[in-house]
Amino acid sequence: MGSGGHAPTDILHTAPGHAYDLMPGQLATEAETARALAEAANDPRLARAGHALVTGRISEAEALLRQALRDDPFDIAAIRMLAEVAGRIGRYRDAEALLRRALELAPEFEGARHNLALVLVRQTRHADALVEIERLLDRNPADRAARNLKAAALGQIGEHEASIALYEELIAEQDGHPWLWMSYGHGLKTIGRTTEAIVAYRRAVELRPETGEAWWSLANLKTFRFANADVSAMERARAGDGLSIDDRAQIGFALGKAREDRGEDDEAFDRYAEANAMRRRMVPYHAGDNVEHVDRSAAFFDAAFFAERAGWGCPDPAPIFVLGMPRSGSTLVEQILSSHPEVEGTGELHDIGQIARRLSGHSRRDQRSPYPEALADLSAADVRALGEDYLARTRVHRHSGRPRFIDKMPNNWAHVGLIRLILPNATIIDTRRHPIGCCWSVFKQNFARGQAYSYDLADLGGYYADYVRAMAAFDAAQPGAVHRVFYEAMVDDPEAGIRALLAAAGLAFDPACLAFHATERAVRTPSSEQVRRPIFRDAVDHWQRFEHRLSPLVEALGSALSDYPSMKSTEDA
Repeated sequence: MGSGGHAPTDILHTAPGHAYDLMPGQLATEAETARALAEAANDPRLARAGHALVTGRISEAEALLRQALRDDPFDIAAIRMLAEVAGRIGRYRDAEALLRRALELAPEFEGARHNLALVLVRQTRHADALVEIERLLDRNPADRAARNLKAAALGQIGEHEASIALYEELIAEQDGHPWLWMSYGHGLKTIGRTTEAIVAYRRAVELRPETGEAWWSLANLKTFRFANADVSAMERARAGDGLSIDDRAQIGFALGKAREDRGEDDEAFDRYAEANAMRRRMVPYHAGDNVEHVDRSAAFFDAAFFAERAGWGCPDPAPIFVLGMPRSGSTLVEQILSSHPEVEGTGELHDIGQIARRLSGHSRRDQRSPYPEALADLSAADVRALGEDYLARTRVHRHSGRPRFIDKMPNNWAHVGLIRLILPNATIIDTRRHPIGCCWSVFKQNFARGQAYSYDLADLGGYYADYVRAMAAFDAAQPGAVHRVFYEAMVDDPEAGIRALLAAAGLAFDPACLAFHATERAVRTPSSEQVRRPIFRDAVDHWQRFEHRLSPLVEALGSALSDYPSMKSTEDA
């Protein structure tokens, strides 16, 4: 789907020629590494770059670091900081390459190794991350940062009890760290220990009232309601001068939720709009990238393409892809399916997107990506290998021994043609909700990363329309390959919707799916508390309270709104 406009330049090509090529004798010892980092600490240019990074001036930091590396291509501190720039703009592969080069130059550079582990976690390559983390812990078993990151990685692969136990060890050693309490709260929330999660989040804001993520985490429980004292505390923090833009944005989202719960709709909208505007400044978005990807995919993945490749791909029917827009009811669908004895819910997996990025190669925003057209050059063996690679990569998330599993990454709609090609027997479920209701819910959700389109109402409407257009084109190329679930219909007649859903996935009816709210499992998405209750109508028409402020969204949605919920747009594609 393109780079989303994150990188203005090619991060890797910082210095001319062989800037990062290793020469004999250039591997640094521990003492040499320490000396190089001490010298870097006194470099005014790196100090300015560091300040620019902290204050969100990414382009300025990048320019300073590029100049430093032109002067000294082996400056390991500058390489590490440039990797931080790459990570900030979502170019994790670039960040990884830079950090690995820093570690080739200085294997004892523990800061770079920790950053590498973090970048691998961000790419959901948790097994690789744990290798680097264990190297850090072999050198220093008491390394709190490495243990904290290990706890996070364990949580991401579903080892929740081990993750929580490690957080509890860390808190017992030092309970004055707000971010540690916050991470602990995330783990507790995921496995349904909501009361304890609230205690953990409150401890985080008690230690540091400006901790925006903790305030937002309370709001993000959805069933939680702020007290008057909480609102006052957030307003005081918001009025402070020393608040980072990230904390300010997250407190803004939390205040929006607090005001909305009180019926103060205009003020709630203002807080949401301000918070989204801050996110937009931090994460740029280019709507044209998405339009181009949809246009190219619609033209490329036609009926003839699939007919010529009939029988290709990995035939394993295990995956069930639940895709579409965030906040469309996908977590509800996942919870229903995960209540079936043959199905395991594994959450939002990034592996399809990573395969697509690999097929895209190392391309910049101003270069045309070879994906998806590059798929035409693959042999049957290549295509099958991609499907098998996906299954191998996702195995780390499977713990129950059940034969089927759910990948609930919403953004996979952009790669539905790839999924159909490499995993032709996989089930594909498209969850859809009223366009305004869905988009308004997305706009209120604090997406720190991964959903750059969500910070502006017009961008959001355009993205939803692109998604509908892409799915319509795929339906035309592969009729019946996607089962569509309309959220409102599921709410109106749950049993009929659940029976149809199970049939589409090739699963026998099981009454446990009707009592999905009683299923005990880890849920990492914003709807974690809502799906632990029976189906409710509360949110179906909630957006109408704000309709008078949503005209940019309505205009951008166009026919995606006027056609809903009919499939006229599908028939016309």
